[in-house]
This record gives sequence, structure tokens and C-alpha cells, in this order.
Amino acid sequence: MIRALSGIAAMAMLSACASIVPTPGAEHAPPSVRDRPVPPPVAQAPPATTGKPVNALASGVQAGPPIETLAIPAGSAGAALTAFRLSCPALQKRSDASGLTQSGDWTTVCASAANWPDGDATRFFATQLVAVKIGTGQAFATGYYEPEISGSRAQQPGYDTPVYRRPPDLVEGDLGDFYTDLKGRKIRGRVQDGKLLPYPDRGAIEDGALKSKNLEIAWAADPIEFFFLQVQGSGRLKLPDGSVMRIGYDGQNGGQYVGIGALMRDRGLLGPGELSMQGVMAWLRAHPAEGDAIMRENKSFVFFRELKGAGPIGALGVAVAGRVTVAADPAFVPLGAPVVLSLDRAEASGLWIAQDTGGAIKGPNRFDTFWGAGDDARRIAGGMSGRGQAWLLLPKSAAARLGTADGGSSIRS
Repeated sequence: MIRALSGIAAMAMLSACASIVPTPGAEHAPPSVRDRPVPPPVAQAPPATTGKPVNALASGVQAGPPIETLAIPAGSAGAALTAFRLSCPALQKRSDASGLTQSGDWTTVCASAANWPDGDATRFFATQLVAVKIGTGQAFATGYYEPEISGSRAQQPGYDTPVYRRPPDLVEGDLGDFYTDLKGRKIRGRVQDGKLLPYPDRGAIEDGALKSKNLEIAWAADPIEFFFLQVQGSGRLKLPDGSVMRIGYDGQNGGQYVGIGALMRDRGLLGPGELSMQGVMAWLRAHPAEGDAIMRENKSFVFFRELKGAGPIGALGVAVAGRVTVAADPAFVPLGAPVVLSLDRAEASGLWIAQDTGGAIKGPNRFDTFWGAGDDARRIAGGMSGRGQAWLLLPKSAAARLGTADGGSSIRS
């Protein structure tokens, strides 16, 4: 998960897509690149019985309109086809927690994508896939990006905030190994005297719980900027010599994720016009002591590794792309599947590929759009809050099995 600076403007803020939280084959982290891709920073498992649908199949699946009637810009389709090809190997190997697809459903679609002409990408999606609606289809989309902050490989004056790698004593488990209805829910901690105990939370780590363990891979100049980079799940460190060190999600302590934007709003600390990433950061800088305490209420702490080559990396273990990758909940969207968003935010409407996850990206039709790096990406992601309709694109074999193959004349050869 760059995992997902999710929901800032809408104050589901500071979540992850993921970060891009990259744990190949799993759900911030990160993914990512967000809190993705990938899996996202996962906190303790929620109660088994919540009264809410546990996956897309339980939410209800309805046939959508013909794909060619959906607003898909040609440029959007071309970039999405490239990302879809990249995702196909992982998409075909993953076990689909959404209940929508089975092994082999994507084989024919991915084979067609491999040789499909780039200039005719819109027709690929319109003829090879079928649009369906999950539940009501009413979508809410936020945004995340790959931040760039000042950092150093070595501690020196002005660079005092440690960037930690994953500690070797951090363990995680899938609760589904013990309770089938909790499959995909993770718990993280450390073993001490034969017991699994919670790992130190953000406050304890910032107070030195990991000091002198030789876990530092870099040092950040600004603790507030680093906090936001952790929310994203990956980012870039601009080093003193002008070079860039890219870092990506390498685990999370298991602490509960708390969106501080929503917390600040509910306490009346933010007023109209301040409900954005920029507004939150301004308040934190203006109130350093109170701001530090508020950030510590987010118990989640993200660990990093240095990234080499393409990136950032999302929950599928592949590089994500700005204005193409979206973080989603894999219980409701097969990771790697295309999604069409029709929102009240034109820049976020179009065709996306679900390549990431996020700690706050939970439930049907909840998405976190990835915008890449740079000032524009930061501005758009920081203020993104779009509502509208979502259509998930599935293979024809899956649609036929779900009974949606003839709805909206979606199946065409």
C-alpha cells in the first residue's frame, strides 16, 4: 500500500491504500504503495459478527450496463490495459476472497490482453469483460500519492526521525487458520515467554522501544511529513546530496489505525475549509505538543524497506501507476480486476485497475485512487473525496455463474 492516504478530505483521513502496502498475495497496506498497497496496515481483527456483508457475493451482485456505454476515456483505457497486463500473473494465482471469481476465470481474458493492440484498449474491456454492480454500487473514493520528503541515510543534525525496517521479532498470523470466518484477517505482535503479545505502539516506538536495535534504514527531517508518508505506505526521501531514496512498506506493528483527520474534526479542531491533508498539517504545526499527542492516538506504525527498480509496489507485488491504480478491499473486489468509477469528481472518473489495498479501504464500493508523485499528485490526493457509481468488470464465465451474464446485454463476443 502506498497504501492509501485515504479519505483525507472526507475525513476517513490518513488511511492507507494503502499505502501501498505490499504483501504479495494479501490485502494498505500499499499499498500501498497504501495502509495500501497491500496489504494494508491491518490492525486487530474486528468481531466476527458485525451484521455487515463479509464479501461481494454476500453483498449481492447485479448486472451492469454494456461497458461501451460507460464513460471511459481512450487514454484511461490504454493505461488501464497496460496495468491489467502487469497484474494478470498475480490475478490468476490469487485466491479470490470476494467470492466472485474462481480459478481459471481470468485465463482467457489475460491471454487476450497479452496480444491486444494498445490502440484499441477500449474495445478490449467492452468485449472481453462484463460490468456488474456490487450491492448498491454507490461509491466513495479518496486519494493517495507517493510523497517526497527530506531524509538522510545517516543520522545528522536536522535528520532525527528514524525510519525503521521490519523488526525480526515481529510476527503475524492469519486468524483464518484458526477461525474460517476470519480468513484474511491478520494479527501482528511478538512472542514473549510463549505468549503472543501486542507489539509496541506508535508512542512507545517514538519513545525509543526500537532504539539501539540497528533497525534504522534512514532518518527523516520532519516527523509530521514522515507521519503522512507512513499513512501512504511508501514514498521518496530526498537526500542531502540531491539523490532520491525510495522506500516501501515492509510491515506494520499491528496497532489500531486511527484516522486523525476524523478525530480532529469530531473534536472541533478543524473548521470549514480545513478538512484536507493540508489543513491537518497546518494545525499540527501550529500546535506541536497537541499535534504530537494526536498523532500518537494512531497506534499503527509502518516499517519500510528500500525499493530498487520500478515502483512503488502495491498489494499485488507489482508497480502501481498514477491515475491508473486504485486501492480496494479484496473482500469485495478481486485484486487485479478493472473498475469503472463514475463520480462527482471528473478527474477520478474512468477506468482503474485494483492493484492495491488500504487499512481504511474497507467494504463494498470503497476506493482509494492513486495519483503518483509530485505537487499535483499531492494536491489532488489531499483533497479527493468523490461519490458516485462503481462498476466492477468481471470475466464472462464469472458473470454467467453469478447469473448476471445477460443483464444489460453485457456479454458480447
